[in-house]
Amino acid sequence: MKSESSHFSMGELRKTQEKSIEWAKEVGIVQMITATLADGNGGNNPTLDQVKKAADEYNKIAEVAAKAGMQQGLHNEGFEISMTDGKRTYDRLLELLDPKLVKFQFQMSTITAGLVAADYFMKYSGRFYSMHVQDVDMKGQTPPGAGGSGGRYQQVAVGKGSIDWVKTFTAAKVGGVKNYFVEQTWELTQPSVAYLKTLEV
Repeated sequence: MKSESSHFSMGELRKTQEKSIEWAKEVGIVQMITATLADGNGGNNPTLDQVKKAADEYNKIAEVAAKAGMQQGLHNEGFEISMTDGKRTYDRLLELLDPKLVKFQFQMSTITAGLVAADYFMKYSGRFYSMHVQDVDMKGQTPPGAGGSGGRYQQVAVGKGSIDWVKTFTAAKVGGVKNYFVEQTWELTQPSVAYLKTLEV
């Protein structure tokens, strides 16, 4: 068993990046991922100027990481899936972040916000390094009181939801994805792994 990738907050990287890199090397981590650039950059509703500022800062962070032999990466959460001046912030970041320094980790559940992994892997081939494997049922909604607020799409075991996994993994191969992390509750992880073992792509 090994730890190849871990998340690091923007606050941590701003204040103690060198210390974080040292720890990562001790553990054996080679990918330092940030969940979101929202911190200090407008939260989940940034302006275009805030997006540009965030990208510039992250490129500098990634440059330090690269010199230390680390691959810096970016996940996608609220900030990234927002819209700025009529365009998806995530697409702006793919243009603004240096492809030599920053790779991307795709959150599969963001399909509920209109982000389809297969489309991104094909359009931005070589920019993605990993993905968080999850599935959601977009035909139904989570009832109130059943984990989270009502009205949200329910996360289900991989293969039981709305994501086309053959299309996704086929595109991931073309796009250069190297790591796949099942990120679900233990109850969902077990049937998800069982399904993935049977999947032929």
